[in-house]
Amino acid sequence: MTLEERIAASRTSIFKTVFPNTTNHYDTLFGGTAMHMMDEVAFITATRFSRQIMVTVSSDRIDFKKAIPGGTFVELIGKVIHVGNTSLKVNVEIYIEQMYAEGRELAIHGDFTFVALDEHKKPTPVIK
Repeated sequence: MTLEERIAASRTSIFKTVFPNTTNHYDTLFGGTAMHMMDEVAFITATRFSRQIMVTVSSDRIDFKKAIPGGTFVELIGKVIHVGNTSLKVNVEIYIEQMYAEGRELAIHGDFTFVALDEHKKPTPVIK
């Protein structure tokens, strides 16, 4: 499988509903909850790409472009955007969709860096 095919095959998309237990007093999604969901999607993407133990080592510039209201759907999309020797970078975007209307808009995006680990918890090549 080529690198481009691996990247395409590891693309991850997850839909969630923004319920009241995930919103703040403004009835918008907690920023920390959004970051948690983004890291989870990034982890799934990185693991699907490498099929190895992957751990988050950093998150880079998470931009909150638009508040995410309660009572909406969100789609999180993870894509591998850089592959190094023992690490890779995943971009995650969150889109808002209204439940009862057409259209969607980008709300948040950010990058997460992961390192592949061997059975001794030491960095190992991402692609074997």
